[in-house]
Amino acid sequence: MAEPQQDMREKPAVRIQSHKENDFIEVELDRQELSYQNLLKVSCCELGIKPEQVEKIRKLPNTLLRKDKDILRLRDFQEVELILMKNGSSELIEHIPSLLEKPCYNSNAAKMTY
Repeated sequence: MAEPQQDMREKPAVRIQSHKENDFIEVELDRQELSYQNLLKVSCCELGIKPEQVEKIRKLPNTLLRKDKDILRLRDFQEVELILMKNGSSELIEHIPSLLEKPCYNSNAAKMTY
């Protein structure tokens, strides 16, 4: 008797940080393509926002996701929140590179191995 094939997709639950909206949506990511940039791209597409609008990605309750290794540790239905840049402050947007340009807040942490 053959074993059932494991699902080849990861399904984190994603939402935009908001005081008005608490609902999450599930997104599907191929495990072979599980990366920070792919999570950002797919989440933004599903939520109808641009990746340039995202300042941070947080695994709830309080862990910032900064690199591919952080994303690889996600499990199905783990709650992830996108924190958007402040609209009212153009200075903030001008001086902080988007996550597409800067996928890790600490370049030394990106080189660490676990």
